[in-house]
Amino acid sequence: MKVERIKAIAFDKKIARQYAETVACQQMGQSVKKVKYLGGGSFGRAYNVVFQDGKKIVVKFLRARDMLDKEIHDLGLLAVNSEVKFPRVLFSRKADGQIPVDCYGMELIEGNNAVFSIWLLLQCKRKRKQFADEVTTALHNIHCRKNEKFGDTLCPNYDCWLDFYKPYAKQILIKAEEMFSKGELPKKVIETMRAAWDKFDIIFSEKVAEACLIHGDSNIANMMIDKNHKLSGFIDPLNSMYADCEYDLFQLDNLSGKWFYLRETYIKKYGASKFCDAKCAFYGLFHEVYSYIKSGMLVNFIMNPLVKNMKKRLAEL
Repeated sequence: MKVERIKAIAFDKKIARQYAETVACQQMGQSVKKVKYLGGGSFGRAYNVVFQDGKKIVVKFLRARDMLDKEIHDLGLLAVNSEVKFPRVLFSRKADGQIPVDCYGMELIEGNNAVFSIWLLLQCKRKRKQFADEVTTALHNIHCRKNEKFGDTLCPNYDCWLDFYKPYAKQILIKAEEMFSKGELPKKVIETMRAAWDKFDIIFSEKVAEACLIHGDSNIANMMIDKNHKLSGFIDPLNSMYADCEYDLFQLDNLSGKWFYLRETYIKKYGASKFCDAKCAFYGLFHEVYSYIKSGMLVNFIMNPLVKNMKKRLAEL
């Protein structure tokens, strides 16, 4: 993966709503009744499109080049290797003179985003752990898909996980040093990254035996629940790989994940490496810095706990 700033294509939300209606009508051959903005991040925006006959789909616009083929491939790969639903891709369209960004249409997974479910948040510990059991079972089923090589799902070609991951992490550190020298990265972040890098060979001393398929962004915001408050699907994979399965675990602690004991439940059920806590802390911190490098958006309420956790795990080594 390239460690560099990606300039998002300017894309007005109101105009994007019109684009969603246009592309949905053209690709599906049906008249559109309503279009609603669902949400998005630095490089994607999603819209719920309702047709006149009541059918619903999601149109997602990608505000960065060269994302389309990867996202479509990974959604299809994960769908056939998961017992929990992933949205099926219905069509795709490259940017052109009419619509200036790549986009694709996919099934709408009915239900609510788990991170916004007040009902789920207010449940007793037993029911929250039941939800964690559903999530971790589904995630582990994905991890059971193995590959001979490590690396990106489009071209896995590394015999060893660290042959892929260590140079990638080093690139992140080098770029972070550049940003710190320009006053673009807080001192506490770069100092913690340096300390973690000094302990890299200890943290990653156990060989990763198997290349497992991972979601890549398995935080609770990418989990959907149905009207019965059961897990109904996963959405929005990011940088899916054949990797150390524990690379998928650090995201389970993000947002409200700890409230549901997600990572704790996964480890209790399926086990973990000796330095799993330190590895997840390393993965989490370096991933968040990578996201900042890529998007230019520093999210302190996510970054600060990751720095604190990395310091804690280093003190335990």
